[in-house]
Parts: sequence; C-alpha cells; structure tokens
Amino acid sequence: MNFPRSRIVRWGAVLACLACIMLLAAPTWAAHVLYDNQGRRLEVQIGPEFSQPAREQVTAWTEQLAHSLTLVYGHWPRERWLIEVAAASGSSDDPIPWAQVSRGKVDRVTFYVVRNPDTGALLREWTGYHEIAHLLLPYRGWGDTWFSEGLATYYQNLLQARAGLISEQQMWQRLYEGFVRGRNDTRFDGSTLLEVNRQMRSQGGYMRVYWSGAWYFLAADIQLRERSNGRRSLDDALLKLNQCCARNALSVPEIIRKMDADDQAGMFHELYERLRNSRTLPDVTPLFASLGIAVLNGRVQLQAEGAAAERRQQFLRSTVL
Repeated sequence: MNFPRSRIVRWGAVLACLACIMLLAAPTWAAHVLYDNQGRRLEVQIGPEFSQPAREQVTAWTEQLAHSLTLVYGHWPRERWLIEVAAASGSSDDPIPWAQVSRGKVDRVTFYVVRNPDTGALLREWTGYHEIAHLLLPYRGWGDTWFSEGLATYYQNLLQARAGLISEQQMWQRLYEGFVRGRNDTRFDGSTLLEVNRQMRSQGGYMRVYWSGAWYFLAADIQLRERSNGRRSLDDALLKLNQCCARNALSVPEIIRKMDADDQAGMFHELYERLRNSRTLPDVTPLFASLGIAVLNGRVQLQAEGAAAERRQQFLRSTVL
C-alpha cells in the first residue's frame, strides 16, 4: 500500500550508532526519525522481538499514523515526540492489545502490538488514531477525563477519514454506533457526567464518559462551522491552542478559557457546563440532522445535496490546511 507522505520526510531507517551496537550485541530496539514540514521531530522505536518483515509492517503503520496527525492543523503538536512499539501476545483480530500516552518534556505514545502484525489490520484499528489524537491537547491528566478521551474518540474517526482509510459513510456510521453505545450505557443515568467520570476506573461507565466527550466536540465543531459559514472549525481552535500553550500543563478549565478567549462567545464553557452536569448522554439526532444525516434501521443516511450536506462534507478536510 502506498501512503501519502507529502508532509513527512523520513530520515534514516536505522541510526548508525545503533547499527554498530546490533552487530556487536544481542538484538535491540530499532529506531528511525521522521520530520514534518515544519521540521518537528518524531522518533520511532521498535522492539527487538519483531522479525524484520514484522518490523517493516510496523514502520509503515507508524508513518501513516504520523501523517494522519498532520491533517488537523498541518504539523505535529510537539517539537519532538516519540512512538514506542513493543511486542505483545494477542491475535490478528486485536493487533494492538494495549496503548498509552505518557506526558513529559517529550511526549511518548507506547503501543503494544502483536508479533506478526498485518499493515492493513493495523491501519484499520482505531487505537492508533485515538492515542495520537490525545496529543492535540496540552493536557496533563488531572480531572475531566471525559474531555481528553472525548477529543481522542472524536478525532480518531476524522483522522482515518481524512487519510482516506475509511469513507465518509463509514466515518459517520462509526460515530453513530459509538453514540449508541454511550446512550446504552445506562447504569449511571441520573448521575452527572462529573460523578460518573470520577468513579469510572473503579465502577465503570466508560462508554458514557468517552462518548459524552465525543458529543461535546462534535457539537462544538458544528457551532464553529455554522457561525463562520464553514471558514473555521475545531481544527482552528486546536491550532491556536497549540500556538499559545503547547508547552504548558493546562487543566481542562484552563484550556476552555484559552479557547473561549479566541472565540469570544463563551461557547466552549457553555457546552462544558452542560456536559459535566448532564445526567445522560445527550441525543445526537439534532446534531446529525444539522449535517444532513438521518438514521434508518441503525444505518446512517447521508443527504447528497444542499447546505447541510456541504457542511458535513467539510469535516473530511481541515479548515486550517
């Protein structure tokens, strides 16, 4: 498969010093470096447990992931960041059993991938896009998990569609099915999202938390596009947040104040208060209707023409690029 790399320049398949070590010692981590069009640096480290063919599959996948992240505001969120890929037990049906983002002076995304992965299966797996989308926020993980997980859940679908890996129909179908899972997670209905968020790791409620956050960002994206007649979107808001605060450790309320300071309408704060105090996941039907999306027997139906359809199709490309 040929991947678009117009915004990424690969530098060296294996660092020279590492190659020397590999000749003298037991197999070790392989590494290569990528740069985006602004010279921002990504270091990819791949564990020694992978065979050479598997390592090539993983390398191709990480390059595609890195490319997709440039499709939000044109470059990577940090001047330097790392992707680490370690081998894990598992089946081809679940090629990435586990992944996590570690924040610090250099942000790191760690993936645990089955030893004999298929590039196509890796590209279709949502986990990679979800984890790298976390980097779009200068968030350091205290409180309001629904906010950061919601952004990653929302953008994991946009990134795949913008990279041409899924169709517009598939993107909206996946979002719809996710919102259904969130609505069906009714165990804590009657409790505020803030309460469910606080007890999520001990009591559950992941679908309610994640998809409430995704609803927040879809609603915000729609409002930004409507008020600007399609000229601005959530992409723009995230770009400006990155320009001012990429190196900062911001809480969610601080992020919202920064985003509203640019927008000047208080929309992010208004939605924030609505969601954190909500007692069930809001209905996505009005949001979909504003984009010319109907649902029939569980399948999304996309209006082909008209202003709503045109607005919906704009989600497939960044308003920044």
